[in-house]
Amino acid sequence: MPRAILIVDDDASMRHLLTVILADRGYEARAVASAEAALEEAAAREYDVVLTDVRMPRVDGIALTRALLERQPGLTVIVMSAYGSHDAAIEAMKAGAYDFLPKPFKPDEVVLCLRKAEERERLARENRRLRAELRGGPAGAGGIVAAAEPMRAVLRQLGKVAPQKTTVLLTGESGTGKELVARALHDLSPRAGLPFVAVNCGAIPEALLESELFGHARGAFTDAVRAKKGLVAEADGGTLFLDEIGELPLPLQVKLLRVLQEEEVRPVGENRAVRVDVRVVAATARDLAAAVAEGLFREDLYWRLNVVGVRLPPLRERPEDVEPLARHFLARLGALRPELPPLELAPEALLALRAHRWPGNVRELQHALERAVVLAEGAVIGEEDLPETVRAPPRTAAPLPPAGEDLSVKRAIRAVEERLIRAALARTGGNKSRAAELLDLSYRALLYKIKDYGVE
Repeated sequence: MPRAILIVDDDASMRHLLTVILADRGYEARAVASAEAALEEAAAREYDVVLTDVRMPRVDGIALTRALLERQPGLTVIVMSAYGSHDAAIEAMKAGAYDFLPKPFKPDEVVLCLRKAEERERLARENRRLRAELRGGPAGAGGIVAAAEPMRAVLRQLGKVAPQKTTVLLTGESGTGKELVARALHDLSPRAGLPFVAVNCGAIPEALLESELFGHARGAFTDAVRAKKGLVAEADGGTLFLDEIGELPLPLQVKLLRVLQEEEVRPVGENRAVRVDVRVVAATARDLAAAVAEGLFREDLYWRLNVVGVRLPPLRERPEDVEPLARHFLARLGALRPELPPLELAPEALLALRAHRWPGNVRELQHALERAVVLAEGAVIGEEDLPETVRAPPRTAAPLPPAGEDLSVKRAIRAVEERLIRAALARTGGNKSRAAELLDLSYRALLYKIKDYGVE
């Protein structure tokens, strides 16, 4: 829909010029000759932007700006003046104006100023929407379940970076939901209505990866019977998600770096580059810093990708999310069988889910519940429906120690500590710093215990 703009200027030729310029650009423009008429017009209907001159008889543009913003806080007011000065601009900003436009100006300068105002308003609207989602309970931005603080911290970080074009590197163990987070970043960004293209760099054969990513010209190689648009170009205007970025071969890392730095891509067999506008989100379960040190990943590309690094915590670090995630997955699975009662978890099944360490993270939890739904005979999922690896181990009474055995807990702890310290020092060749790391002790505490136990 056209944006409604009110023009306020006592110069008839300026009113006519601005009305024509804005109408040609698709805006709905209305012009009045005085501040008093502008206040009457603004009271009769709502405008998105007001363009007002400063010097006008009776009530000037600065006073009009204050009056309009008092009635409609958040209104975008742009002040114009043929007597441009720093003092006038500062006074306009203090009154609440969004921008100051000195006369004379070119038509494109007016349109650019309006486009900037629209972008600011859109970003503010996105931020308000994101804050509302973050306050909405465990299922936060992009449908990500986040009752635990570590995951809510991730959502807050997403909220700050989503409106920007900044490159993001998602790290974390396999199964922590990196693609889901990448999609949430896209959905919360200004690119939400444009393509989201996901590429698993480890799933495409190396011989085909260059052509898949960057495209090729007709005849570039034997099977290239027609030109092909690469996935980078497919994502133009939107978001390119590069999963398992650590698997990208070194020669292709150079081409990806060029895409990020120059915002252009050259298909295989082409002698000219094509401009692209993509927001890149990369993800990996590998330690890319270690890969850089080993010469397996380019350092310049690592720093270009890691502009904003977001670590996704494993499920064992967010145990408060296990139950909400389980109920979330059950609700989704239950929607596939609307003729049956809603799915529920038996208390013993919920206890088993809470007690499990989840080495496969959220993906393992999702698959465990899918299996349970298939095997469950009714609407209640019991512990016996869960995978054997998830079920709580049977509780057996510990055997009583033989008669006459030393039952001192303190002496038993000292014996275990001494044995572990000796083992750690033997494994590290006597390196006390590395031994302290293995033992999860401070260096000072280890030195004290070595002396206390008489360990050589």
